[in-house]
Amino acid sequence: MMERFAAAGAKTPSNLVRLFAALKRCASQDMRENDSSAPSGLARFPISTHGLRRGLQSIAPSELCGAIKWSVLPVLCLVAVFCSAQGQAPSEAVPLLKQSPSGHQDTPNLPKADVIYTHANVYTGVPSNAQFSSILREEAIAVRGERIQAVGKNIDIQKLKGPQTQVIDLGGHFVMPGFNDAHLHLADAGLQKLSVDLTGVKTLDEFRDRVLAQVEKAKPGEWILGGGWDETLWPVQALPSRWDLDEVSGGHPVFLDRVDGHLAVANTRALQLASITIASREPEGGKIDRDANAQPTGILRETAQQAVRAVIPQPTHETRRHGIEVALADLAGHGVTSAQDYSPDWENFQIYEEIEKDGKLTARISEWLPFNDSVDELKTKRDSHPQSDSMLHTGMLKGFMDGSLGGHTAALLEPYADDPKQSGLPQYEAAKLNEMAKERVLAGFQLGFHAIGDKGVQMALDAFGEAEKAAKEAKVKAANGGDDYRLRIEHAQVTTPAQIARFKELKVIASMQPSHLLTDMRWAQDRLGPKRAATSYAWAGFLNKGVTVAFGTDYPVEPVTPFRGLYAAVTRKSENGKQDYFPEQKLTMDQAIAAYTTGSAFAEFEEKEKGKLVPGMLADFVVLDRDVTAASPEKVLAAKVLRTVVGGKTVYEAK
Repeated sequence: MMERFAAAGAKTPSNLVRLFAALKRCASQDMRENDSSAPSGLARFPISTHGLRRGLQSIAPSELCGAIKWSVLPVLCLVAVFCSAQGQAPSEAVPLLKQSPSGHQDTPNLPKADVIYTHANVYTGVPSNAQFSSILREEAIAVRGERIQAVGKNIDIQKLKGPQTQVIDLGGHFVMPGFNDAHLHLADAGLQKLSVDLTGVKTLDEFRDRVLAQVEKAKPGEWILGGGWDETLWPVQALPSRWDLDEVSGGHPVFLDRVDGHLAVANTRALQLASITIASREPEGGKIDRDANAQPTGILRETAQQAVRAVIPQPTHETRRHGIEVALADLAGHGVTSAQDYSPDWENFQIYEEIEKDGKLTARISEWLPFNDSVDELKTKRDSHPQSDSMLHTGMLKGFMDGSLGGHTAALLEPYADDPKQSGLPQYEAAKLNEMAKERVLAGFQLGFHAIGDKGVQMALDAFGEAEKAAKEAKVKAANGGDDYRLRIEHAQVTTPAQIARFKELKVIASMQPSHLLTDMRWAQDRLGPKRAATSYAWAGFLNKGVTVAFGTDYPVEPVTPFRGLYAAVTRKSENGKQDYFPEQKLTMDQAIAAYTTGSAFAEFEEKEKGKLVPGMLADFVVLDRDVTAASPEKVLAAKVLRTVVGGKTVYEAK
């Protein structure tokens, strides 16, 4: 654009270049703020307001006034808007490095970088107009403070090197925005790693052996806790019973969660302590499994677990913190730089605060609050920690519409294909749910509802529709002060085409976990039948309708590694490649990465801060041992993290 001015006979003072770039960023920012509904992976290139401020600060006041007088400010503003609308490459909007006649960039008296990462294959996340690449690639990144100062060619970024600048050569490795896990349970993951971890056990005997190993080292009368078991992996796919546990528990009370957390098995001693007997009534929203004689079998579904949980001694503060630190290390080792977490015991959040104060928080945490808490309690928790803290703050309210598909507790509009007597366990009566949702949105909270079955999804959509209508009538702003409430449905595994259209109409975000399909495809079609299964886990269906999709893992329900999710998203095949699941719903790798980065950032109102590697954004990125956009899907599964960077600081480096 500046060349066009020069061709017309106008002079172009050097400072005008920076002014023009700053104005263009301002225009881009305004346009984006007026278009908050941009779907995951398809939004325009976002520029932070930090860039405008830095661009203007780099110009002396006298020079700025002269440039404005010369340029006729209103005209330049219009030109900037036009250029942004045309989707010009983001490098033209970077104020930090000016193009010289040689094609390289100059650095007129700019602050020097703290760290420069060179010789990299940088996947910026910014859409590119180039025929050979859909995403803009760069070679180097400069970091100042916790933000990206510049991205570009090695020779240009090296000009930001000062006497104190650290230079890290990445050896040509692939660099991408840090993964933002849109749905996980950090404290549960940590405690599970410190207890009986039953993830992946292949038989009932192996299940019992792991319990016995814990019993043998436990103190007398100590509870045996753990989880992660999945009976669908066993040769005989039958649920374990209290009698299976009694034989190996040695008098200890035992309570073990199923992998999805919506079922658990307790032994006889645990049931006795919880006063669960043949005479116990079914709790609302739960079920006690019974044998032919009406005796409890030990399987407790949904809210029926609460009676046992109420008598389990709470973990100590030290145990909680140790578990959380173990889980945080797991995130860092797998390239997860942001976590949208539901660990509802408030003590967990207070431990996050401790870890942050100690300078050991290695992932940004947006902590969800329980939807069922009173509005006053929710406000108190929200106000207890600054929302402006980019490392830690409270986020949306998490509510549960139903249970899990694997446990037959997800609420379906029609009965289960493999169990016609069941259609799931809805967790709310509609009128109560709608009123609660309305009250909380009017109080300025974002909502996110767990809904796996299509009935659960419908409950959520109906409640969201009522709440949004009330908020708009009352002129109540969203959690970020805007007009887009960004209400979310977590999982959204079983949906109808009409429901997907309703997502779009209400601008509801589909927060999904593609790695669930790797587990569920063994039995999902049995649960649903072919017709419902065809529109389940409908990632492409959502994106094709313009719905924002955010990806996560549901850790520890699934391993926290995002590479299983990327593989599942682009193949919809089992990890051994022998089974597929309605492949028409698979995504491109660029779409999958966007859902794990920009989509997740949008879902937490953070798309102006993270999700792309551009100047002004937080310096959160990951270095991998391979280019996942070029590798075969099978090799994506085996990808390794070499370095994880959060706020410009390396929080993990492979040994």
